[in-house]
Amino acid sequence: MGYHPSTEQERAEAAEHGWCERRRLGRRLFDLRLRLYLKAKREPKFRFYSLYDRIYRKDVLEAGWEQVRANRGSAGVDGVTIHQIVDAEGGPECWRAELVEVLCAKKYQPEAVKRVYIPKPDGRERPLGIPTVRDRVVQAALLLIMEPIFEDDFLDSSYGFRPGRKAHDALEQVRQGLHGRKRDVYDADLKGYFDSIPRDKLFKAIRMRVTDSAVLKLIRMWLNAPVTDTRNGGPPRRTRTGTPQGGVISPLLANIYLHWFDHFFHARGGPAQWAGAQLVRYADDLVTLARYQSPRLKDWIETTLEQRMGLELNRAKTRVVRLGEQGQSFDFLGYTFRYDRDLQGQPRRYLNVTPSKKALARERQTVRDMTGPRRGSMPIPALVAD
Repeated sequence: MGYHPSTEQERAEAAEHGWCERRRLGRRLFDLRLRLYLKAKREPKFRFYSLYDRIYRKDVLEAGWEQVRANRGSAGVDGVTIHQIVDAEGGPECWRAELVEVLCAKKYQPEAVKRVYIPKPDGRERPLGIPTVRDRVVQAALLLIMEPIFEDDFLDSSYGFRPGRKAHDALEQVRQGLHGRKRDVYDADLKGYFDSIPRDKLFKAIRMRVTDSAVLKLIRMWLNAPVTDTRNGGPPRRTRTGTPQGGVISPLLANIYLHWFDHFFHARGGPAQWAGAQLVRYADDLVTLARYQSPRLKDWIETTLEQRMGLELNRAKTRVVRLGEQGQSFDFLGYTFRYDRDLQGQPRRYLNVTPSKKALARERQTVRDMTGPRRGSMPIPALVAD
């Protein structure tokens, strides 16, 4: 595929996204990602058909390895840790060279995914799928290639797992919407989103931009990899839906699929047009703000998510909040939004944004874990440095 040279203005615009940090990635990988981004930006309907050989480029795999090592994740089902790879004879360089050979020969096969359970503040548990270090590095390499292709397609309403964007940007958009008198909020809760994405529809969304059969095969192998449950035991099982939450590539795949909800929302005939509604989404956490949450708007959201996209709303947690009414509030990304009476005697109430009870409980538990009886004998300097 041909790439036109970039202009200084385009390079500056791309740099604002934050995903093309030259110091972090190196010049060659920086330029590759920039060319992919600009190709996608200039030709919105172009489908990338030749990407696989970029994945096992030396600089791409090296950057993927560095990202995985920086995250300091645990071992997968093979028991191989990052430290073992670093300390082995030949070190990461030899390990990556072997991986290049396997990928180049198209003999790469992923291992099973290890499922662990992370406790939540409310007493429940969140299942987390952990691929092996080897599989995480290959996923990180593919992420470096695919991310700039889809980045220009994603809309401004999307904030989660996107370079150069963070949760506080999404919170600020909610704040601005509320200040704009859009105080009726549809607070949606998707039930097990990562585990419930319809894979056939997900691949249709991916093929809108990527048609390289070898790349699609990689993604399909990761999604179809058997899952070993560390708690329930038994033989590894394959799943038919979803993408393992914990995989390096999973957040991008999740965004690719929910991007189409963003697209439908803002398209002609969508509620951004006929209801003046505002969507703010951080991965699978999403809220819709409007001056009035009409039955038509509520029905559109639920029908699009459940019938058109094949997802499921958690009805017990999904609700419409009339924030303009006294005593009403909603939580989003660890913060509670509500209007409180002005203590200085002003007649109007003010928007109060505070850490949510769940977020505070989570932080308290973290402090307990760090300073509990099991660590009572640890010297304070070591405890602080940990």
